[in-house]
Amino acid sequence: MAQVDQYTYIVKQTAQQLGFSYCGIAKAEKLDEDARRLEAWLKQDMHGTMQYMENHFELRIDPRKLVPGAKSVITLLQNYFPGEEQATDAPQIAKYAFGKDYHEVIRLKLKTFLTTLNQQIGEIHGRGFVDSAPVLERTWAVKTGAGWIGKNGNLINKQHGSFYFIATLIVDIELLYDDPFAKDFCGTCRKCIDACPTDAILDNKVVDGSKCISYFTIELKDALIPGEMKGKFDNWLFGCDTCQDVCPWNRFSSPNEEISFTPIPEILNLSTKEWEAMSEDAFKIIFKDSPLKRSKYEGIRRNLSFIDVPHRI
Repeated sequence: MAQVDQYTYIVKQTAQQLGFSYCGIAKAEKLDEDARRLEAWLKQDMHGTMQYMENHFELRIDPRKLVPGAKSVITLLQNYFPGEEQATDAPQIAKYAFGKDYHEVIRLKLKTFLTTLNQQIGEIHGRGFVDSAPVLERTWAVKTGAGWIGKNGNLINKQHGSFYFIATLIVDIELLYDDPFAKDFCGTCRKCIDACPTDAILDNKVVDGSKCISYFTIELKDALIPGEMKGKFDNWLFGCDTCQDVCPWNRFSSPNEEISFTPIPEILNLSTKEWEAMSEDAFKIIFKDSPLKRSKYEGIRRNLSFIDVPHRI
């Protein structure tokens, strides 16, 4: 077996052993087309107060600047679709946040991944990323054959839908490169566009981040949410899954097998009154390993006071 073939086999096997749902590889190169799209998006202020999106522009569009000598970009998908559902009348939490913080779970896997490659291939230089650096992970996912970008801006996998975390490994070894995903299977479907409560999804695969419920409930750090959004949040307390829930391709979603993403019982079962009665100390204990800690206690209280949710005993 040729060296490149052998290295590629090791990469794909390691991904499978670590529980990733997909592994694809692309050549590390500058993303000129994405650079133009990102620049236009930023100029239209669709990132709202997310100023970090403006930082490190050159790093975002060229992985070789993140990892000197980089030759390959490895895309990994991690299924997070839960096997359990929340009570429909409870404040709603995005499915990705049902269990432990995915940053910590996947970061550990990426560290193990690189250690394994160094053990089986020899000394290589690389870095792993999961929402932790300026990487255009969805573009790389398409380039590695994982799927296409839907009208809601999410990566959609034809076999399994879109409830996936995307992780990226950039390494300085040459590997066999997968064919990019060349088709778009959204067609004339507008379900995500029509269902978005705040009209954040535009009809050209562009999402106005400054209008997204996830932006308001997670990213926005202001003490108040703009009053014109009142009544538009459909009971979303943290994040939003509306555009994914209505996507026909997610009928193929299947429950994940990652024990770390087992739903926190309180997320599934807490009533509105119980959320309102929760102390800050209790919040810190219950959600110490949860993505909800990103909004902090004050942010969750703000969101809770803003959305319209029915009370249940």
